[in-house]
Amino acid sequence: AAPPELQEQTLVLVKPDAVQRRLVGNVIQRFERRGFKLVAMKLLQADQGLLDKHYQQLRQKPFYPALLAYMTSGPLVAMVWEGYNVVRSTRAMVGDTDSAKAAAGTIRGDFSMHVSRNVVHASDSVETAQREIGFWFQRNELVAWESGDRDYTYGP
Repeated sequence: AAPPELQEQTLVLVKPDAVQRRLVGNVIQRFERRGFKLVAMKLLQADQGLLDKHYQQLRQKPFYPALLAYMTSGPLVAMVWEGYNVVRSTRAMVGDTDSAKAAAGTIRGDFSMHVSRNVVHASDSVETAQREIGFWFQRNELVAWESGDRDYTYGP
């Protein structure tokens, strides 16, 4: 089995705007190329109950109704990625929440034009990731599998 530091997990949501724009494969490809391991994925239509749990810290904000309308406007893809420092690396790969500040080469920097349509969500800490994964996936939906390229990705 992989050592614990290679088993860190994070939640990535490909938001409805990105699904509509056919960017799902592009997002997945970036994580695969980086060397992270996909352990869960599903396409779903999120409902308000799930989003209220996921965005509990934003529920009092004035923009929350617009966020809810956006996140329920179409299907999204929920994924769990695993690997060394995956939470921090994913945040760097995703880029700034404000698309105008997101660096070129990041997912938002390359694909997002406006802060309200910012393509993806990524957990902001290991603790948040564990909590968020629990909202979107049952434990038995996470697939534990041995990655054949581990030595080539991480070294001996």
